[in-house]
Amino acid sequence: MRSRVILHSDLNNFFASVETVLNPALKGKPLLVCGDPKARKGVVLAKNEEAKKYGIKTAETVVSALRKCPHAQMVGTHFGDYRYYSEKVKEIYLRFTDVVEECSIDECSLDVTASQRLFGSGEEIAEKIRQAVKEELGLTVSIGVSFNKIFAKLASEMKKPDAVTVIPKDGFEKIVYPLPVGDLLFVGKATASLLSGYGIRTIGDLANADEQLLAKLLGKRGRLLLKNARGEDDEPVRAKKDKQDLKSIGNSSTLPVSLTDSEDIKRWFFVLAESVTARLREADVGRANTVHIVVRDDELEDKTWQTKITPTTLCSDIANTAFKLYLEHWGKGKPVRMLGITVSGFDYHIRQLTFDDALENESGYKKKERVESAVAKIREKYGFATVQRGVLFADENLGGLDIRKENQPRANETERLEK
Repeated sequence: MRSRVILHSDLNNFFASVETVLNPALKGKPLLVCGDPKARKGVVLAKNEEAKKYGIKTAETVVSALRKCPHAQMVGTHFGDYRYYSEKVKEIYLRFTDVVEECSIDECSLDVTASQRLFGSGEEIAEKIRQAVKEELGLTVSIGVSFNKIFAKLASEMKKPDAVTVIPKDGFEKIVYPLPVGDLLFVGKATASLLSGYGIRTIGDLANADEQLLAKLLGKRGRLLLKNARGEDDEPVRAKKDKQDLKSIGNSSTLPVSLTDSEDIKRWFFVLAESVTARLREADVGRANTVHIVVRDDELEDKTWQTKITPTTLCSDIANTAFKLYLEHWGKGKPVRMLGITVSGFDYHIRQLTFDDALENESGYKKKERVESAVAKIREKYGFATVQRGVLFADENLGGLDIRKENQPRANETERLEK
């Protein structure tokens, strides 16, 4: 069986890089992306390479960052622009393969196994992508090339910014095994510390560890980590499915900083639900009757829950159900690193008409559905950020999510990219 060729593409300092593209005067200056630059408070949500040289880290306070670099430039978040550029980068990926999985707004996995006959080796394809992103969009990307998703992700982290790194199947041990165990995906700080107490300090130590010990220490996750360390990850790159094969539609996002406030979490659920319902309409599979959420903590451990609902395509129904699940199952004040929503149980527009349905007419569900369809058409024509829900205006910070009207792509920038 032919070995797979997987790429993991990671846009460098993405938020800060987009801000520099939109305002070239910021180029070459230490730059901080933060929630409230005028008040000089909050946390650093993103920074550029120049700011990194001063030891500034993501999630540290703006006050702390300015002590290290008093002349740093500060800008607020413009999530509409970030999503716009993220989609433009994905268009470049799709020139080389249709098997593209979005991991987050700035990271994607690509399966280019079948693309090599047209575009060359995995490394050559990665170089072409890197150059296209840089020349066409003014952004830089680090791309890992390997035979599975875990090692491709690991390779993308090894050289930054603007680089391609290969971890081949033959002899991967020489590259991977000396690395700290914490470099492996899904190994958080506490897990790395726990493993270190048992002499497991490198990925090689983990690959050669006793499976029973790992299962005792970490349960099923211990066996998964062992498999990943040994290069045995066989998880496929999951591209969008055909309508007839579609069983679920979902979206997730790794948060710029860990969140604990329930109102911030609620707003993120609404943002995710907006994306999910847009894809639901696009897929034309009818209403969904199940909402599934995933919540990841600071130790990169995922918890999932699901519940049945009255069939719906409405963002508010899905977001509120997701938030209710979160409140019922997640400990108050416990940090959240990633959130995801998935819907399933599609009716493909085949429904048994009830008396309540007959009474809906111009009110209730159908009225809300028409409103959301109208909003979708406005966004399609003028940009997603043109119309936003009131729930997103309650807090400007939103953990880095400020997608108000002024945060849509600038008109001149849009015109430049479309020419």
